[in-house]
Amino acid sequence: MNQSPEAAELEYQPPPPEADEDIQHSLFGEILDWMLAPLLLLWPMSIAITYLVAKSIANQPFDHALEDSVTVLAQQVRSVDGKVIKSLSGSARDILRADDIDNVYFQIQGPRGEHIDGDRDMPQPVLDDEDKTSSGGVRFRNDNMHGTPVRIAFAYVQLERSDGSTPQLALVQVAETLEKRAQLANAIIKGVILPQFIVLPIVLALVWFALARGLSPLAQLQERIRARSSEDLSPIASNQVPEEISPLVRSLNEMLARLSLNIDMQKRFIADAAHQMRTPLAGMRMQSELALRQTDKGEIHRSLEQLAKSSEAATRLVNQLLALARAENQPQSGSAMQPLDLGDLARTVVQDWVQASFAHRIDLGFEAPPAPLSITGNPTMLRELLSNLIDNAMRYTPAGGSVTVRVRSDELEHAYLEVEDTGPGIATAERERVFERFYRILGNTAEGSGLGLAIVREIAQQHGAEVDIFNNPRATQPKLPGALFRLTFPLPPAPPEENEEPPHYG
Repeated sequence: MNQSPEAAELEYQPPPPEADEDIQHSLFGEILDWMLAPLLLLWPMSIAITYLVAKSIANQPFDHALEDSVTVLAQQVRSVDGKVIKSLSGSARDILRADDIDNVYFQIQGPRGEHIDGDRDMPQPVLDDEDKTSSGGVRFRNDNMHGTPVRIAFAYVQLERSDGSTPQLALVQVAETLEKRAQLANAIIKGVILPQFIVLPIVLALVWFALARGLSPLAQLQERIRARSSEDLSPIASNQVPEEISPLVRSLNEMLARLSLNIDMQKRFIADAAHQMRTPLAGMRMQSELALRQTDKGEIHRSLEQLAKSSEAATRLVNQLLALARAENQPQSGSAMQPLDLGDLARTVVQDWVQASFAHRIDLGFEAPPAPLSITGNPTMLRELLSNLIDNAMRYTPAGGSVTVRVRSDELEHAYLEVEDTGPGIATAERERVFERFYRILGNTAEGSGLGLAIVREIAQQHGAEVDIFNNPRATQPKLPGALFRLTFPLPPAPPEENEEPPHYG
C-alpha cells in the first residue's frame, strides 16, 4: 500500500546527532591545530606590525630631507627695517621643487600672516603664540593639500628688531606628497613578506613531518600489539616506547596481568567443575544402566534410590556453581547494594532451614540482636552466604547436635554474623584452605562439593566483610570441638541526631 509523503515524514526519524563524547578525536590533528592556529593568527598581526614599522622607517629619511629644506629656507629669511625679506634665487627655488615623483610645496609667511613667498594655499598649523615659541626647531604634521595627503615640515623663525624689542616670528613651511614614502614602505613590506610566503609552507611541512615522526612510536606500538596472538598476555616492553607513552604501557600491562589472572582462574574453575561433574554424572549413568538390567523390583528400587541421590548431588553442585559464578560477577556498587537489617535477614534464612534441621535431628537456634543492625549489602547474596554456612554446619554436625546463628554488634562499629556448630571442628592448619574451590579435608565423610565456603568468601569480599574461623567456645565434648564462623561487617556511620546542636567555634 502506498503511503502519502506526510505519513512517510512522520514515520522517518532522523538519527540523533552524535554526542561530543562519541566523536573520535585525532591526536595528530589536535596537536597540528594547536600549533598552526596560533601561527596563522599571528601571521596577519605580523604583517600589520611590519607595515607600521615600514612606514615609520620610510618616513625617517624623507623627514630628514624636509627638515633640511626648512632649515635652508629659514636661513634665507631676515628682517630689514621691520620688513621681512628673503634672499631665495630662482635656481634655489627650482632645486627645492625638483622631484620626479612627489610634488613639493613651500611657503613663507610674515609675522602678521602676510604672504612673502611660495604657495599661498598651503594649510596653516593650528598653534597658539605660546606653542609657537615654546619649542624651537623643525616640527612635522600630516595634512591635505589639493585633496592629496602631504607631509609638512614647518618652523617659526625669530626676526630680530633693530630697536631691541620682542622678536617677530615668520613661518616657513615645506610640504611633500607621500608617493616616495609609500613606495619605500611597500618595498620594505615586500622584502619582509615575500620570504614569509616561501618560509611558511616549509614550516608547515616541517611541522607535519615532525608530528608524523614524533607519533610514529604509537603506530609501531599498535603494530606490535596487533601482531600478538589472542593467547599472548605477556607484558609489553616499556623500554621500547617513548617516556610519554610509558604510563599508558604500564597501565596496559597491569590490565593484562589482571586479565591473565582472571583467565587462569576461569580455566581452573572450568577444569575443576568438569572434574566434579563427571563423578555424579557417571554414577547416574551407571545406576540407570544397572536398573535397566535388573529384574527384581527391590533391586530396581535401590538403583533408583541411588540414581535420585546422584541427581540430587549433581543438582546441588550445579546450583553452587551458578551461585559462585553469580557472586564473582556481582557488582560491588550501584543498585545491587541497599540498606538492610542484618537481624531480620538472618531470621528469615534460619526459618527456611527449620524443616531441614528436623530431618537431620539438629537443634537449629537463632540469637537476635537487642536492636536492629543496619548494614549495606545485597539481600540475595547475603541469603546465599548464610544458607551455605548453615548447610555446611548441618552437614558436619552429627545427629543430636546443635547449630546456632547469632547476630550481634560491638562498640567498635562492627556487626557480627556468627554460625556455630557442635561438629568435629576445623584444624587450625586447614582453616585457610577450606575456602578454596573444591577443597575437602582428608578423611571427611560428609557429602559436599567443596564450593560452599568458597561462595561464602566471595560474597563476603563483595561486601567488604572479613571471615574468621574459631573453635566453638560453648562446645562440651572434647572430641567435638565444633566450629564458629564469624563474619565482621562494617557498620555505616550513624546519622546525626535531630536535636543535636552543631558545634560552636569562636
